Amino acid sequence: MSGTRSSNDRSTAGGHKRPRHDLGNKVIVVLGAQWGDEGKGKVVDMLATDADIVCRCQGGNNAGHTIVVEGKEYDFHLLPSGIINPKAISFIGNGVVIHLPGLFEEAEKNEKKGLKDWEDRLIISDRAHIVCDFHQAVDGLQEVQRQAQSIGTTKKGIGPTYSSKASRTGLRVCDLLSDFDEFSSRSGITFYFLVIFSLLFSYTKNHCMAKPHIHSIYAEKIRPMVRDGVYFMYEALHSSSKKILVEGANAALLDIDFGTYPFVTSSNCTVGGVCTGLGIPPQNIGEVYGVVKAYTTRVGIGAFPTEQINDIGVLLQTRGHEWGVTTGRKRRCGWLDLVILRYAHMINGFTALALTKLDILDTLDEIKIGVAYRLNGKRIPYFPANQEILQKIEVEYEVMPGWKSDTTGARKWEDLPAKAQNYIRFVENHIGVPVKWVGVGKSRESMIELF
Repeated sequence: MSGTRSSNDRSTAGGHKRPRHDLGNKVIVVLGAQWGDEGKGKVVDMLATDADIVCRCQGGNNAGHTIVVEGKEYDFHLLPSGIINPKAISFIGNGVVIHLPGLFEEAEKNEKKGLKDWEDRLIISDRAHIVCDFHQAVDGLQEVQRQAQSIGTTKKGIGPTYSSKASRTGLRVCDLLSDFDEFSSRSGITFYFLVIFSLLFSYTKNHCMAKPHIHSIYAEKIRPMVRDGVYFMYEALHSSSKKILVEGANAALLDIDFGTYPFVTSSNCTVGGVCTGLGIPPQNIGEVYGVVKAYTTRVGIGAFPTEQINDIGVLLQTRGHEWGVTTGRKRRCGWLDLVILRYAHMINGFTALALTKLDILDTLDEIKIGVAYRLNGKRIPYFPANQEILQKIEVEYEVMPGWKSDTTGARKWEDLPAKAQNYIRFVENHIGVPVKWVGVGKSRESMIELF
């Protein structure tokens, strides 16, 4: 997508010309619109084939994106999905928290599947925070401490790292590459903060120190990849026209502010996180694509109004192979919920949707879609913030006939059964956002572009 330029030269009474305001290139943003696992990686992979830069702006290796290219399945957690494109630069922004051993383990696993020369195409922001092993240890212990109030964290240390960041005891990539003695000293301060914060006095320092000698090895490995992230993005936005793609991790209903709190992630995975996680102005946000599964899934606990704890839920889980990429946990499944999609659109301002995994519904006689919530017998126009209220919600459904035919071979709109087309049109009319792509399989070729 080419950059948009604005020429706002204005002459004053004295003949002085004001500086021209150069808006720069617009970025394309891909965000999850449900509880994650919508197929964002596939959409990013499709768009990244002609991208110049692909960015991650938040989260850590608690997110997982699966890409299928030429029959090979790649799993990415920290690496942007665009790393597959040998012509694109992949950028990990300051809003991401990075577990360095995990980054290199992930790269090694994907190298065995065919990923090549990734180090030459990866840039890491010097302001990104580092996930240490003790963050992961504390994460697991906090889950044990919560007991019945468990959040269902991936135990990857993401929450504790963001806690360190907010408490100003965090460790950043720029710290690692500067004075290493100072880095080692500060790692102890961070550890003690987490122990005190978590009241985990019985867990000694020797169990989960930052292992500074290990980090010294990784420091030299990543040094060639590290840049001043703000300046890198500024140059990218204001250089010649570039296609810049931003890949969101997690999804709207897992956002720390707007998700089903407290059963959420630790970062802003809605559109605001793009600006703060990369250091770019709102004026440079262009298309915002929301990725929506044709039904709804959720990993872990928390409210799920359209969940189907019955044969339908089992069918969706089985046909959809609904297992978490990062945790391996079975995903809870239910009908498509248009209330949460409208809510996600209110926050993100989607310009178009990608509707994925339509083929999973192929065998159903009838399909239900959640269209409204009722509380105490009355329709409510908003998505409730409180978990206890969400548990009392009654869902109002629209029932549509199933198409009872295989859609996996469809490659254009006309190939889809009329009833499947009706399902898609119903979704876009209800949300007020056009569906631009429909997914009917795992491969790149299975994404049908409508316009």
